[in-house]
Amino acid sequence: GGVLALTNGVKVFIPASQATLSRNDSLEDLLKKKVQFKILEVNRQRKRAVGSIRAVLREQRRELEEKFWQEVEVGKHYTGVVKSLTSYGAFVNLGGVDGMVHISELSWNRIKHPSEIVSVGDTVEVYIKDIDAENKKISLGYKKAEDNPWVIMQRDYTVGTVCTVKVVSMTPFGAFAQIIPGVDGLIHISQISNERINKPSDVLSIGQEVEVKITELDTEKKRVSLSIRALLADKAPAEEQAPVEDESPMVYEAGPDGAQGEIPEDSAE
Repeated sequence: GGVLALTNGVKVFIPASQATLSRNDSLEDLLKKKVQFKILEVNRQRKRAVGSIRAVLREQRRELEEKFWQEVEVGKHYTGVVKSLTSYGAFVNLGGVDGMVHISELSWNRIKHPSEIVSVGDTVEVYIKDIDAENKKISLGYKKAEDNPWVIMQRDYTVGTVCTVKVVSMTPFGAFAQIIPGVDGLIHISQISNERINKPSDVLSIGQEVEVKITELDTEKKRVSLSIRALLADKAPAEEQAPVEDESPMVYEAGPDGAQGEIPEDSAE
């Protein structure tokens, strides 16, 4: 029904309801550990005392809360412990106060559940995104600005960059391919092949990896245009791209008989 604590040679009974801060906490974790408790009841005739660890923990938490609200400000960083997970985010204990990291703030990539990024008990670095002092609510941020895929794109990629991408979806006007996690680019149907095709799936398939050239990169509008065709043109043999010999622009000049004949421009006087 609880635990026995030994202090100054006297055993003090602490009921289960008074032994932990939460009813879900295990009593086994208290075994052979030093604790602080408050005396709730004393029966000197029966030589019996009842104590509460929970009362002390609540006072300590109240002090931490007061200190936290005096010092907290937007942008301040904290080290916390993940307390619980829900479908819409993760609750993090900052030391007396819990804040929530919304699922959209856990990763730059789209995730289905917070458990894909964090687990209960994890120690995490977070920062204050928003404060609702009236309702005592804290919104936390977790993902880092330097991990923003569009920051990485701006830093590591430029127009003309050749890279290997993975086809992730199809539309009637082209195929979208993942360049890096969190950034997809469009390969327009006109840029898939040198030959005319009716639909992207005539050449490409979901999951296929292809080599492309970046032809447009707009990080502000978050738009990237890709081209397989431009890369094919770059790889074409030199003789296929070189002009045929003697194909100089032609000019017309009248001959001795009055007829017009064609001569190369560079030999005309």
